[in-house]
Amino acid sequence: MIIFPAVDIKNGKCVRLQKGVWDSATIYNDEPLMAAKLWEAKGAEFIHIVNLDGAFGLAGGNMAAVKKIADNVSIPVQLGGGIRSLSDIEEALNLGINRVILGTAAIENREFLKKAISKHGEKIVVSIDAKNGYAAVKGWTEVTPYKVLDLSKEFEEFGLKTLVYTDISRDGMMMGPDFKTLMELNEKTSLDIIASGGIKDTEDILKLKEADLYGAIIGKALYTGDINLEDILC
Repeated sequence: MIIFPAVDIKNGKCVRLQKGVWDSATIYNDEPLMAAKLWEAKGAEFIHIVNLDGAFGLAGGNMAAVKKIADNVSIPVQLGGGIRSLSDIEEALNLGINRVILGTAAIENREFLKKAISKHGEKIVVSIDAKNGYAAVKGWTEVTPYKVLDLSKEFEEFGLKTLVYTDISRDGMMMGPDFKTLMELNEKTSLDIIASGGIKDTEDILKLKEADLYGAIIGKALYTGDINLEDILC
């Protein structure tokens, strides 16, 4: 299972939110590149970046910080947050990003997702963020009528290979991931499932590995020291 240390960027700084609430940010590093390089030095094989300003529809200079990371780490990088057009995808890939994560745009515009997958194949990842089993969009502020499993199966038919699933109520709360939904997605689709949200300790990681998930994104627990990256990569 691949461990993806998360580098969430707000106003150019590395932060963590609680339950996706914009005003709940805790700053962990003034320089996101330093966070990414730390995780690389500790053995990470992939970095997960979220442009929070983009996710919330705000203009900002975070792409400069993203480019710094892509230029200065030797491991692959995936990026999500505010990517809503084919030109956005091209811009990210041209920065040296290896995989682009689509959220709101994939759910609200299926034709766009089909085109993105057709053109870029496995470089396209979809992130489904959920509240009470239903997908949420626009920086987690609006809940849709779409059930997570139904959406996942639909996207699988489009040719999608990789899916990130986050239970918003758990994100940044260190209360454990939504094992039930993660296992259901893993069993009922052929997608590579990446767990996100709430992972709090080594026991959670072991349980996800036992469920044969493709990957796990870890944020707050790494920054607080509740999970030691070297230990779980052994």
